[in-house]
Amino acid sequence: MKEWVDVTNFFTEEKRHYKNLYMEINEVYDDLIEVSLFSSEEDLYEIYFSFGIMYGIIYVKAEEAYLKREEIKEELLGEHLKNEKPSDEFINEFCERHKVNIGL
Repeated sequence: MKEWVDVTNFFTEEKRHYKNLYMEINEVYDDLIEVSLFSSEEDLYEIYFSFGIMYGIIYVKAEEAYLKREEIKEELLGEHLKNEKPSDEFINEFCERHKVNIGL
Protein backbone atom coordinates (compact mmCIF):
# COMPACT_ATOMS: atom_id res chain seq x y z
CA MET A 1 0.00 0.00 0.00
CA LYS A 2 1.33 3.41 -0.94
CA GLU A 3 1.33 6.01 1.81
CA TRP A 4 2.87 9.27 2.92
CA VAL A 5 6.33 8.77 4.43
CA ASP A 6 7.97 11.28 6.75
CA VAL A 7 11.54 11.76 5.48
CA THR A 8 12.42 14.71 7.69
CA ASN A 9 15.05 12.75 9.59
CA PHE A 10 17.00 12.09 6.39
CA PHE A 11 18.11 15.73 6.66
CA THR A 12 20.73 16.70 9.22
CA GLU A 13 19.77 19.38 11.69
CA GLU A 14 22.12 21.75 9.86
CA LYS A 15 20.45 21.07 6.49
CA ARG A 16 16.98 21.65 7.99
CA HIS A 17 17.95 25.31 8.47
CA TYR A 18 17.68 27.43 5.33
CA LYS A 19 18.06 31.23 5.50
CA ASN A 20 15.59 32.23 8.21
CA LEU A 21 13.52 29.05 7.74
CA TYR A 22 13.45 25.69 9.50
CA MET A 23 12.14 22.48 7.94
CA GLU A 24 9.49 21.21 10.32
CA ILE A 25 8.38 18.24 8.25
CA ASN A 26 9.03 16.75 4.82
CA GLU A 27 6.77 14.00 3.51
CA VAL A 28 6.78 12.09 0.24
CA TYR A 29 4.22 9.86 -1.41
CA ASP A 30 5.58 7.03 -3.57
CA ASP A 31 8.58 9.21 -4.55
CA LEU A 32 6.17 11.18 -6.78
CA ILE A 33 4.80 13.89 -4.49
CA GLU A 34 6.68 15.90 -1.89
CA VAL A 35 5.22 18.34 0.63
CA SER A 36 7.39 20.18 3.15
CA LEU A 37 6.63 22.75 5.82
CA PHE A 38 9.16 25.42 6.75
CA SER A 39 8.65 27.62 9.79
CA SER A 40 10.00 31.10 10.37
CA GLU A 41 10.25 33.31 13.42
CA GLU A 42 10.25 36.44 11.26
CA ASP A 43 8.13 35.78 8.16
CA LEU A 44 5.29 33.66 6.90
CA TYR A 45 5.64 29.90 6.93
CA GLU A 46 6.31 28.18 3.62
CA ILE A 47 4.79 25.02 2.21
CA TYR A 48 6.97 23.64 -0.55
CA PHE A 49 5.47 21.02 -2.85
CA SER A 50 6.46 19.11 -5.95
CA PHE A 51 4.40 16.82 -8.15
CA GLY A 52 5.49 15.94 -11.67
CA ILE A 53 6.41 19.11 -13.55
CA MET A 54 4.65 21.21 -10.93
CA TYR A 55 6.42 22.64 -7.91
CA GLY A 56 6.18 25.78 -5.88
CA ILE A 57 5.81 27.52 -2.55
CA ILE A 58 2.67 28.57 -0.73
CA TYR A 59 3.07 31.23 1.95
CA VAL A 60 0.85 30.87 5.01
CA LYS A 61 0.41 32.31 8.47
CA ALA A 62 1.88 30.17 11.25
CA GLU A 63 -1.53 29.36 12.75
CA GLU A 64 -2.81 28.07 9.37
CA ALA A 65 0.31 26.16 8.31
CA TYR A 66 -0.39 22.62 9.50
CA LEU A 67 -3.99 22.49 8.29
CA LYS A 68 -3.02 24.04 4.97
CA ARG A 69 -0.25 21.47 4.53
CA GLU A 70 -2.75 18.65 5.03
CA GLU A 71 -5.12 20.27 2.52
CA ILE A 72 -2.31 20.53 -0.04
CA LYS A 73 -1.33 16.87 0.48
CA GLU A 74 -4.93 15.77 -0.01
CA GLU A 75 -5.39 17.76 -3.22
CA LEU A 76 -2.12 16.62 -4.77
CA LEU A 77 -2.78 12.99 -3.88
CA GLY A 78 -6.30 13.23 -5.28
CA GLU A 79 -4.97 14.48 -8.60
CA HIS A 80 -2.29 11.78 -8.64
CA LEU A 81 -4.84 9.03 -8.05
CA LYS A 82 -7.12 10.51 -10.72
CA ASN A 83 -4.60 11.37 -13.47
CA GLU A 84 -1.15 10.19 -12.26
CA LYS A 85 0.35 13.52 -13.43
CA PRO A 86 -1.00 17.02 -12.81
CA SER A 87 -3.23 18.14 -15.66
CA ASP A 88 -2.98 21.68 -17.04
CA GLU A 89 -6.44 22.41 -15.65
CA PHE A 90 -5.44 21.15 -12.18
CA ILE A 91 -2.22 23.18 -12.21
CA ASN A 92 -4.04 26.38 -13.12
CA GLU A 93 -6.83 25.91 -10.58
CA PHE A 94 -4.49 24.78 -7.80
CA CYS A 95 -2.10 27.70 -8.32
CA GLU A 96 -4.89 30.25 -8.40
CA ARG A 97 -6.69 28.81 -5.36
CA HIS A 98 -3.55 28.64 -3.22
CA LYS A 99 -1.71 31.69 -4.58
CA VAL A 100 1.28 29.55 -5.50
CA ASN A 101 4.69 30.85 -6.41
CA ILE A 102 5.35 28.17 -9.01
CA GLY A 103 7.96 26.82 -11.33
CA LEU A 104 7.27 24.55 -14.28
